[in-house]
Amino acid sequence: MVTQGEEFWIGRIRRSLTEKDAGPVLVLVAGAAGTGKSRLLRRLAGLPEAHGVVTSWRCDRGQLPDVVADAPALLLVDDVHAADEEALARVRDVLEHPDARMAVVVTYRPEELAQPGLPFGAEPLRYPDDLVVLRHRVRPWDAGQVAEAASEALGEGCAPQAVARLHELSGGVAQVVVDLLAVLRDSAGQRCTAADVDAAGVPVRLAELTLHRTHALPGPARRVVWAAAVLGEPASGADLLTVAGLAARTTAAPEDTHAGHQAREGHQGHDSHQGRGGHHGHDRHHGHARHHGHDGEGALTAALERAALLEDAEHRYALPVPLAAAAVLETIPGPVRQELHGRAAALLQRRHPVPWAALARHRRAGGEMRAWLRAVERAAQQFAAEGRHQEAIALLEDTLASPLVAKAARARLAPVLAASAVVALRSDQTVEVLTQIVQDEDLPQAVRGEMRLDLGLLLCNQVGRSTHGWAELERSAAELREERPELAARAMSALAMPYWPGNSLDVHLAWMRDAEQASAASGDEVVRTAVAANRAGLALSYGNPEGWQLLEALPFDSPDPRCRRHVARGLCNAADSSVWLGYYDRTRELLDQGLELSARSGAPYTERTAMGTRLLLEWATGQWEGLSERCEEFVRETADMPVISADARTVLGLLHLARGGWGPAGSWLSGTEAPLAEHAAAPLGATLAGALIRLALAREDLAGAAAQARTAWNAVLTKGVFVWAAELAPWAVEALARDGDAAGAREVVDTFARGLTGLASPAAEAALLWTRAGLAEATDEPALAVPLYQQAATAFAALPRPYARALTAEGAGRCALKAADDDTPDGDDSAAREGGREQALAELAFAAEQFSDLGAAWDAARVRALSRAHQPEKERRRPGRPSYRDQLSPREREVAELAGNGLTNREIATTLHLSPRTVEQHVARAMRKLGTATRQELGVADRP
Repeated sequence: MVTQGEEFWIGRIRRSLTEKDAGPVLVLVAGAAGTGKSRLLRRLAGLPEAHGVVTSWRCDRGQLPDVVADAPALLLVDDVHAADEEALARVRDVLEHPDARMAVVVTYRPEELAQPGLPFGAEPLRYPDDLVVLRHRVRPWDAGQVAEAASEALGEGCAPQAVARLHELSGGVAQVVVDLLAVLRDSAGQRCTAADVDAAGVPVRLAELTLHRTHALPGPARRVVWAAAVLGEPASGADLLTVAGLAARTTAAPEDTHAGHQAREGHQGHDSHQGRGGHHGHDRHHGHARHHGHDGEGALTAALERAALLEDAEHRYALPVPLAAAAVLETIPGPVRQELHGRAAALLQRRHPVPWAALARHRRAGGEMRAWLRAVERAAQQFAAEGRHQEAIALLEDTLASPLVAKAARARLAPVLAASAVVALRSDQTVEVLTQIVQDEDLPQAVRGEMRLDLGLLLCNQVGRSTHGWAELERSAAELREERPELAARAMSALAMPYWPGNSLDVHLAWMRDAEQASAASGDEVVRTAVAANRAGLALSYGNPEGWQLLEALPFDSPDPRCRRHVARGLCNAADSSVWLGYYDRTRELLDQGLELSARSGAPYTERTAMGTRLLLEWATGQWEGLSERCEEFVRETADMPVISADARTVLGLLHLARGGWGPAGSWLSGTEAPLAEHAAAPLGATLAGALIRLALAREDLAGAAAQARTAWNAVLTKGVFVWAAELAPWAVEALARDGDAAGAREVVDTFARGLTGLASPAAEAALLWTRAGLAEATDEPALAVPLYQQAATAFAALPRPYARALTAEGAGRCALKAADDDTPDGDDSAAREGGREQALAELAFAAEQFSDLGAAWDAARVRALSRAHQPEKERRRPGRPSYRDQLSPREREVAELAGNGLTNREIATTLHLSPRTVEQHVARAMRKLGTATRQELGVADRP
C-alpha cells in the first residue's frame, strides 16, 4: 500500500541513486510502533535501483556497517529511537558528510525519543547545504486499507461489519491488523463476522507492549492508564483523574511542557520484530525520567510521556489502540477494577443526556445489579427510539443471557428485545431467548402471547422457518384475542400475508378479515396502520388492482415513527409484488420511497428486503452488467439471513443458467445454501422451480423436468396465487408436453388462464401467451405457435423484459422455420415458404443479438447454431476454410465460452448441433491457442 506522499520521496531516492547531479537525500520516517515502518524499509531494499547498493541497520543491533564511498548507496537505518549515544554519533557523522549519490532513510517512533522531536539526540546535527531533508509520517491505516488487507488475508468472506470492527479495535495500526487477521484466518472459517473479530482477543505483541509500558509507570500514573482502560473511550484529563481517584494539580512544572507535544507525535502500536524479543520501548530513555510527584496531572503527564496514553486532536486521552484496553483490564485487581467502574458510573450518571449503554456496562462491572438492569432498559429504549435496533438487540441479548437476571426482570426486558428484533436483522440468539420465555407457564398469557407474536415474525421473516413461525403466530392470535386485541390484530394480519407456502389464498383472506375487525376495535393507530399495510400488500400480491388505492391511503406523513415503519414495510412489500406483477417503473418508484422511509424510520430488515427486490428488478429489466457482482456482495452481507439473501441467490442461478454455467446455476438454485423451492417465499419458489425445470430440459432429463413441473404446479394450485406462476408456467408446460403429457400441459395452460381472470399482471399475461405458444409448439402446431410467440414477445417488450422477449422471439423463429419446412414447395407456396424462412431467420437474428447484448452466452450460441443450420445454401460459407492462425475462429470462440462456463462436450454439442467429437477438437484448439491448462480457464482467457 504505497501512499501518494511515499511515491514522491521514493522517486527522490531513486534519482539520488541513478542521477549523478541529483545530490544526497535524507528521509526521516516517523511512525508509532506497529504502523509499518520496517515494512516500508524492506520495500525500499527491494527497489531495482537498490540492488547491490543497499545497507540496512537496526540501531539496537550491532555497529553501523561501513558504506562504500564515491558510489551509489542506500542506507536504511531502522529504529533510531533505540540507538545509544555512540550509535547516534555514528549516524550523525554519516549525515554530516554524505556522498553525492547517497540516500539515507531513518525511521523512529516519536513517542519513544529521548528528546521530543529530536530523532538524533540533543546534540545539533549540522546538515550539509546539498543534503535534501524530507519528512514522512506513517499514519495508521484508514478503513479502505484495512478492508484491502482483510480481503488479501481472508478473501471475500470478510463481512463489511467485520472490517469496520477490525478498523475500530485496531485503530488502524498495521501490525495489530495483521496479527488479528492471522488469528481470524484460522478461527473464523469461510465467513468472518464482527463477532469473530471480537472473539479474536488481544494479539500477544500488542498486549506485551501495552503492559510493559503500563507496568513501568509509577503507581498514580498506572491508575490513570487503568482509568482509561475502564472508560474505554477518549476522555478529558479531568474525567480520567476523577475515575482514577486522583486530585488534579493547579500548576504544571516547567519540564511538563513537552509531554502533550510528544504524546501527539505518534499513535502507538508495535513493530513486527518485537515478537522476536525486540525492544519494547519502556525503559531505555525513561530510566532518567522526570519525577512528577503523586498529583493527578503529574500522573497523567507521566503516562503520556511514556506512551502509555495518547492525546487526540480534541485534547482527550485514551489508550493508543482501543483493543489494548482488554489486556490492561485483565491485570487490574478485582476490587480496584470495581472501584474504578463505580467512579465511572457516577461520572456518567451526571452527564446530560445520560449515556445509558455505557452506564449499564459500568454498573454491571461495578457489581450494582439493580442499577445495571435499569440502565439496560433505558439504553435499549433509547436505541430503539433512535432506530439503532441492532445495538438494542446486542445489549439485551447479552443481558438476558446472564443467570443473574431474575424472571420478573426477564419478562420486563424481553418485550423490548422483541420489538427491536422484528424490524432488525437476523439474530438466532434472540430467537432462542424468546423461545425460552414463551415456555414459561408462570408468565401472564398476554405477555406470553406478545412474545410469541414477535417470535413468530422472527421465524417467518428473518430466520426462514415459516412453518414453525406460522404455528407460533396462530397460537399468539389465540392467546391475545381477549386481553390484547390490538396485538391479536397484528398476529392475524401477519397470518394474512400469502408469501409462505402451505396455506391457500382463501385462508389468508380470512385472516385479513379477522385482522381488520380486531384493528378497528382496538382504537390503536399503530395497529391500524400495520393491518392496513398488510391489507394493501395482500391485495397486490395476487394482482388485485384495489391494492394500489389501499397503498395510497396509508399514513405516509404520520408523526409516529412506528406508523412510518409500517408504511415503509407496506411500500417495500408493494415493490416486491410489483416486480412479480410486471410493473417495473412503478417498482422503481416504490423502492425509492420505501428505502428512503425505511432508512428514516429505522427499519434495517425492511431496507434489506427492498435491496433484494431491486436485484430481481435488475434481472427482469435486463440490467445485467455487474449484476453478478452486486448479487454476490449482497449474499456475503446477508449470508446468515436466508430469507433476504434468497433473491440474490436466485438471480445468480438465473444468470449462470443463461450464460451456460449449468454447474454454478445448479448450486445457486438447489445447493446446500440455496433457497429451496418448497420452503422459499411462494413467488420465489415458483421462479426457482421454473429455472430448475429449464435446466433439466437443457440436459435432456425430460422425466425429471416433468416431475418437478408437477410438484411445482401443485404448489401453485395449493396457494392459489396464479400471478406468481409467470416464471414457472412456460417451462412446466414444455416439460410436461415433451415428456408426453400433453393433457397435463393443456390443463396447466387452462388453469393458469382461469387463475388470472379479473386480475392485473402484465408479466403473467405475457407469460400466458408464452405458455399457449409453447403448448402449440410441443403439440406439433408450429403455425399456431408463431403468432402466439410473437404476441408474447411484443408483450414482454412493452414491460420491458428483454430476456423473455428474446426467448419468445427465438420461439417464434424456431416455429416459423418448422412451419416453413412443413409446407409443400410448389408454386406460390414455395415463395411463401421462402418468405417465412426469411422472417424466421430475422427473428432468430434479433434474438441472438439480444442474448449477446445481455451476456447470455448459452442462449446466443444456441440461436446462432439454429440459424446456421437453416441458412440458404447461397449464403453458407464457400468451400475452403479461412485461416485464423493463432486467433480463435467464431465457432471455437463459442465452444470456448461454453466450455469455460462449465458445459460438458455433450451439452455443448446439443446446444450447437455438433458432434461431441467436433466439440472436443474445438476445445483442444482453443486451449492451445489461448495457452490455458484447463477448460475452466477458457472463459476467462477469451475475454477481451
